Amino acid sequence: MNPEEHNPNKPVAYDEKGNPLYAHPPQQPHAPAQGPAYQPQVVYSSRPIDPHRQEVSPEILAKHEQSKKLYPQLSLSAGEYVISAVRRHPIGLVSIWAVVIVAVVMIVVGFPLLISSNNFVSEGGVSSQLIASGGLVLLFTAVLFILGGVIATIVYNANRFYLTNESVIQHIQTSLFTKKDQIISLANIEDASYRQQGIIQTIFNYGAIRLSTEGEETTYRFNFVAHPKQQIDTLNNAVEAFKNVRPVEDN
Repeated sequence: MNPEEHNPNKPVAYDEKGNPLYAHPPQQPHAPAQGPAYQPQVVYSSRPIDPHRQEVSPEILAKHEQSKKLYPQLSLSAGEYVISAVRRHPIGLVSIWAVVIVAVVMIVVGFPLLISSNNFVSEGGVSSQLIASGGLVLLFTAVLFILGGVIATIVYNANRFYLTNESVIQHIQTSLFTKKDQIISLANIEDASYRQQGIIQTIFNYGAIRLSTEGEETTYRFNFVAHPKQQIDTLNNAVEAFKNVRPVEDN
């Protein structure tokens, strides 16, 4: 068969004016339209208004609701619940109140000694007024030390370390009006370890927790943790469960 017989560009007849007629007129390329009338072809895909939500078991939902009541300050996602809330060991308060007690004792004991050594007492009334004024100043100073100890205690105890089934939330507070939260997803935790150093930490069973994350290799630390080994074991269990998509085992 001659391929020219099926050539669409070969004329098969001529019109009355002698112009060739083609079996299929040759297609001419069309330049893209310009101007406001030009409408590009767009493919639209529809998606549901309400995205599919992962089903949460009644047990996890109950833990989530309980965590919201116990820790209203935390922003927990649906199905997220608190596994453990780690506070700082009370031994950290010893150094705070040791300074306060020493300062108050020095004020209470040192003021009478200062008076007797300088012989402030005289027959006139001037020395008595001076003693009263000095006593008020020292009393105000002692109250300031005690108030500082109370504030330091509040700030110390406000630092918390929360472990959930999805993340680690570290609440950091450095003053009454300076605080922040660090949230680390369990999926990003590469290494979790603890450290106990010295006989005091060993006897009272406290230490420091250290977390390192993937990518930027950020390191997070939380000091004065009671029972650090137990906390790290719970944390590693939660990380492994999260990465393997299985429930967290209760300790």
